[in-house]
Amino acid sequence: MVPGRCRWTLVAVLVVLVARAASGAVAPLTPEETVRRYLGALKAGNFDQAYDLVSKAMRQGKDREVWVKEQKTGMSFADVKIFDFDVYPGKVEGDLAYVPNVLSSQDRFVNQLGLTEYELYTLVKEEGTWRVDRQVIVEPGDVSKWFPPKAKAGEGVSH
Repeated sequence: MVPGRCRWTLVAVLVVLVARAASGAVAPLTPEETVRRYLGALKAGNFDQAYDLVSKAMRQGKDREVWVKEQKTGMSFADVKIFDFDVYPGKVEGDLAYVPNVLSSQDRFVNQLGLTEYELYTLVKEEGTWRVDRQVIVEPGDVSKWFPPKAKAGEGVSH
């Protein structure tokens, strides 16, 4: 049997959880989970989902329909294929986060050979939510700054 005080505490916690579930309130994504979902959406060709994960600056003032259409066209034209990705723990500095990723992909122009790329995503916090703001290829001399020793595709936490 639950003592009186504990029972009321339990009831209060359950009421809060039910209210959150009913309102659709969900814990915000971590920077790493945001990058995983973003890359997963790109890999699946779900640019509508990716739109919700990018910053206002990355959207360049475009509404969802225009942005999605441009992404589909660009990815198709470049014949981009994302095979796999491994997201590594990031670093948070205030409203900025830096998340490293090892990408296995191929495209018609930049990575025709399908070489592994070390990427760094910068995320910004907008209205309490982490959003992808930019992505750069990490130069070979800086790989050790962001990735554990001998980081290779398949060793990180991937999707």
